[in-house]
Amino acid sequence: MTDGIGCMWMRGGTSKGGYFLADDLPQEVAARDAALLSIMGSPDPRQIDGMGGGDPLTSKVAVVKRSDRPGVNVDYLFLQVFVDRAVVSDAQNCGNILAGVGPFAIERGLVAAQDGETPVTIYMENTGQVAEARVQTPGGAVTYAGVARIDGVPGASAPVPIVFRDTAGSSCGALLPTGNAVDMVAGVEVTMIDNGMPCVVLRAADMGITGEENPEALEANADLRARLEAIRLACGPLMNLGDVSDKSVPKMTMVSAARDGGAISTRTFIPHRCHKAIGVLGAVSVATACLIEGTPAHALAVTGEGDQRNMAVEHPTGEMTVVATLDPAGQVESAGILRTARKLMDGVAFPR
Repeated sequence: MTDGIGCMWMRGGTSKGGYFLADDLPQEVAARDAALLSIMGSPDPRQIDGMGGGDPLTSKVAVVKRSDRPGVNVDYLFLQVFVDRAVVSDAQNCGNILAGVGPFAIERGLVAAQDGETPVTIYMENTGQVAEARVQTPGGAVTYAGVARIDGVPGASAPVPIVFRDTAGSSCGALLPTGNAVDMVAGVEVTMIDNGMPCVVLRAADMGITGEENPEALEANADLRARLEAIRLACGPLMNLGDVSDKSVPKMTMVSAARDGGAISTRTFIPHRCHKAIGVLGAVSVATACLIEGTPAHALAVTGEGDQRNMAVEHPTGEMTVVATLDPAGQVESAGILRTARKLMDGVAFPR
């Protein structure tokens, strides 16, 4: 293929990838996926013949279009382009890449910018969820400059606060797909949970680690990786996800007591590489697990009191604060998070 495809490359949260208008991509799924694999340079561990950065966090795609849904501005489909396999997956959402969808939609004329701040309501096609992102638009134009900082990203940028709606069970059909706060899988107590991202939450100590290790050390631990994958494969059907051998969900999050004043400390496999931080919706699911009595996370967490909880989920490069609002029954009603985004490149990408 010699014709280029218009795209914008953006950092969204702690991830990076290509943002495409749906009309600019091939409409047939196989052709679309082939084009994206070629643009990213997959399958190849270095992605040397494409735009990908050789890491799952930098091999991501957002497909965006104007929405026909009442009260919604744009529809957003997230695609994970595998690095070393010819796989493009829509089995999960991505709250980090989501942070760039609002600015991208305004830049592409899908949403009219207001003076000061522009709310963008986004329907997430992967999971049927709705989120509202608030984009800084002084003078009616997107700005990426600001003073907001998030761990895992150097420097400061304009804030992009995001509030999620109706996230419980978006992929698995229920917040706790097995109906239990804790299940025993392969001899390990786990919480299978989906509050925007299907996750298996388990104690780091039960996996033979402290929870302080860096991602490189955990990836080098072949026994740990094998145990995590065995548990993940067993949990897939129990979470109504079926055979997850070729899926990027569920994520596997090992938790331990917070060390820097947060609510909980985490080490997450996504699923075969250890995340340098934690995904946005993964953090929401883990924070929710911390609030459910009887879970491995609850016993380790410091969650505070009141109907609004600011919960810092610690990860290898800092923390991500989830703002959880609880209803009178103590259930999570909504969750919000602060992200940032930055435009890196606007142009044309060329698949083979």
